[in-house]
Parts: sequence; structure tokens; C-alpha cells
Amino acid sequence: MHEEKLIQAITEHDQLMHDLRRVRSLDLPQCYIGAGYIRNYIWDVLHGYPLRELHSDIDVVYYDTEDMREKRDLLLEQMLRDQTGNSKWSVKNQARMHLRNGNEPYQSTEDALRYWPEIVTAIGVRLDEQGQVRICAPHGLEDLYALIVRQSPFFSDAGYYNHRVEKKCWQQQWSQLTIIKS
Repeated sequence: MHEEKLIQAITEHDQLMHDLRRVRSLDLPQCYIGAGYIRNYIWDVLHGYPLRELHSDIDVVYYDTEDMREKRDLLLEQMLRDQTGNSKWSVKNQARMHLRNGNEPYQSTEDALRYWPEIVTAIGVRLDEQGQVRICAPHGLEDLYALIVRQSPFFSDAGYYNHRVEKKCWQQQWSQLTIIKS
């Protein structure tokens, strides 16, 4: 049920659909737009707000063990910025992010998303070759639609999580959120 609602909401967001088509054209393996772009949009929908584009970046995540150079991600970011005039693009190959995060190597984009700080942030969407919206949500979509923010069970740094949710001031923008501190 939540998956159908998310797919409908995504298809109704013209700019997001345009961005998904642009990202699909990069032809990166296991590639999704995720995190705040998706989460904040759905929170706006659930709060009855008009489209506000309250995301600090457009997170593009993919998984490619054949080319894990950070330089590649930076080149892709710059290409997206040049094409769109939008400086918010952030591209990260999840095949190398375990090094920064101190985890065992991730096995896929979905596996990497499990380790993101909040369950509600660990959501990605992409367009498949037929133009259908596909969702990657290793923890499910229940927290997103229940407006609950909680630490991912795979993210071990409770202090970082608590500081992050406090710093984001999400409840000031979305008053119906329930934030569970760790």
C-alpha cells in the first residue's frame, strides 16, 4: 500500500520525474535518487504543504565495484550541475562508502542504504528501462508514512544520529513528525 502511494506521489512530481530520467540516462548500476529529496517531498505531501523543494542536495547513489574512483563521482556531479544549473547534485558510489563509514564492504546499493542514519532517509527511487518507478527501501516505508524518524538498526553511532536529527530541525518544518532519540 505505501509503495503504491509513493509511486503515485513520485509520478505526480514533474521535476523529480525529470531528474529521474536524467539520472537513468547516466546508465549507472543500481542507481537511485534518494534521501532528503524523497523524504522531504513526502513529508510535505503528508502535511498538505505545496511543493517546496526543501532538500539540501539531490543524492544519487549507485553501486559499481568496477570503478570506485571518487573522481568519477565528482565528474558525474559536475556534469549534472552543468546540465541543470543546479548545484545540489551529490553522486556517491556505494561500493566504496563502507570505507568512510567504517563498515564491512556493502554488497549492493540496497545493502548500503541499510546503514544510513535514519530509517526514513534510507529510501531511493529510480526509473527502470520501461520508465516505471522502482523503490529501494530496505527498512520499508512505514516510518515515512507514519512520520516517524528513528535510527537505523544498522547505524551504530547513536551520538551522531542524535546530533544529526537535532541539527536538521525537521520538527520546525514538519510539525507532525515524531523523532525518536537513541
